[in-house]
Amino acid sequence: MTEQTGHPALIDYPERARVGRVVPKNRIVVSGAPGRRVRDKLTSQVARITWQYKLAQETLNLKGSKAVPEIQIFRVALKPAGVTDELPVDVLKCIDRAIGFPIIFELTSSREDGATRDAIRVAATYKRPSEADASKWVLDDYFATDWLPADTLRTPLPVALDLSRLYEQLLRELLPIQARPGESMVALMERHSRITAKQRECRRLEARIQREKQFNRKVELNRQLRALKAELDTLRETTIEGNKQHG
Repeated sequence: MTEQTGHPALIDYPERARVGRVVPKNRIVVSGAPGRRVRDKLTSQVARITWQYKLAQETLNLKGSKAVPEIQIFRVALKPAGVTDELPVDVLKCIDRAIGFPIIFELTSSREDGATRDAIRVAATYKRPSEADASKWVLDDYFATDWLPADTLRTPLPVALDLSRLYEQLLRELLPIQARPGESMVALMERHSRITAKQRECRRLEARIQREKQFNRKVELNRQLRALKAELDTLRETTIEGNKQHG
């Protein structure tokens, strides 16, 4: 019999780390100070926000750092209007700005909240203190799994020496590219940004080629596109294709 394995990004957090406390949306609004458009999205797309787990020295016996003093797991129950393939990035940013710790989000779609299916997806950004102002946090792009059946098997918490390395392991399961040997998280994120920029350049160039009427100019544009794609292939070495997506 084949043993079933859980989804690597959906973690079975230890019971001793459970908090299970609902966070009032007005508290997020006060702390995150979003504009009216995001406040409206919080109202129309989010049913409730629950501080689900706290990964910290006292709950995991793992030492924190200045960048990762604790990791919070927030479950965001979405209303039907918020259950789409597109990530509610504005809402996640608002919560991230309101909470002064790195966060891993679990977004849920539930029949209890009016959705047509019970599903879950994991999302996060690489959140780190600003080098210019340590009181502020830098938020990167958001990454997420696809929507998964709510009963998807969970994976045990990865083994880590401290909270910083645990945070990196949790994030790496969401990234669409695989780290190269010895590649730091910062370098990995920079490589991902360069890949995204090159992909945009390729799309623009392909559109120009489609519109170009002059043969000689078209030949030159195709040469540029081949060069761009070669650069992209180099950057994407070890890229993982699959059901992870960039949000």
